[in-house]
Amino acid sequence: MADDSWDRDNLAWWEERVELHLGSDLYGLPSFRAGRSSLFPYELEELGDVQGKDLLHLQCHVGLDTISWARLGARVTGLDYSGGAVAAARRLAEEDGISAQFIVATVAEAPAVLGRQFDIVYTGKGALNWLPDLRPWAEAVSRLLRPGGLLYLVESHPLVDCMGATPDFELDYVDPGETFWDEPGDYAVPDAATKSNRTHEKVHPLGEVVTCLAAAGIGVRLLHERSEIFFARFSQLVAAEPGVWRLPSGRPRLPLSYSLLAERR
Repeated sequence: MADDSWDRDNLAWWEERVELHLGSDLYGLPSFRAGRSSLFPYELEELGDVQGKDLLHLQCHVGLDTISWARLGARVTGLDYSGGAVAAARRLAEEDGISAQFIVATVAEAPAVLGRQFDIVYTGKGALNWLPDLRPWAEAVSRLLRPGGLLYLVESHPLVDCMGATPDFELDYVDPGETFWDEPGDYAVPDAATKSNRTHEKVHPLGEVVTCLAAAGIGVRLLHERSEIFFARFSQLVAAEPGVWRLPSGRPRLPLSYSLLAERR
C-alpha cells in the first residue's frame, strides 16, 4: 500500500502541470475551443448515445473529455483531486456555454462527496497508473453506477507502461510493482523546466483490471486492444492522424492502448 508521499508528490506534480497542459500542442485548446472533440471515433461507437444520460468522468484533469461528452448531450460531472485542474475545467466549460459540474475529490471520496449514482462512469487516458490499488477504485465505480450502468475506460496498455523510452521492457508485466520517478518535464511538454518532478505510479495488468471489476459486481462487455495510443509514448511512434500515434509501417504491431466497456450488475 502506498504511503502519504504517493498522493502528496503526485498532486504537486499535477498542480504544476495544469498551465503547461493548457498551453500545449497535445491538448490543443485553440482547436478544442473551435469545436474539436477530444474523443476518438471508437469511443463514440463503443459507448453509444449519451444524450440525456448522467455521466461522471473520474480523474477528469482539465475536463476536455468531460466537455466533449457534454457537447453530445450528456449531463456531465467531472471529478479530480487537483484544485487547479478543476478550476481550469470550470473555466473551459463556462467559455463553451456548457452546463457541467466539476468537483475536487479523490476517487475514493467520490461516492460520499457526490452522494448519487450515474448512468455512465467514464475514465482513463492515463488515469489508472496514478492509483496504487485498483480494488478501492472498482468498489467506488460500483457504488457510483446505477444497476445496469456502464463503465467506459480508455487507457494506455499495461505492456507499454512496462517499457522504457523505447519499446523494450524495463518492468515485469506479471508483477510490475510500484515505480518512482524524479524527472523534469512532462508528457505534453517534454522539455519544460519544472520543479515538482517526483511521481509514484503503478502498472495494472489487464487481468487485475478485469478481476477487480468482477469482484465489485461489474462485468466486462467488451475489451479491445489497440495498436494506437493518444500521445507520443516512444520516439519511434509516428502521428497517424491528430491525437493518434502508431508504430511505423512494417513493424510488428503491439497493443499500445485498450478500451473496456463494463456493466454494473
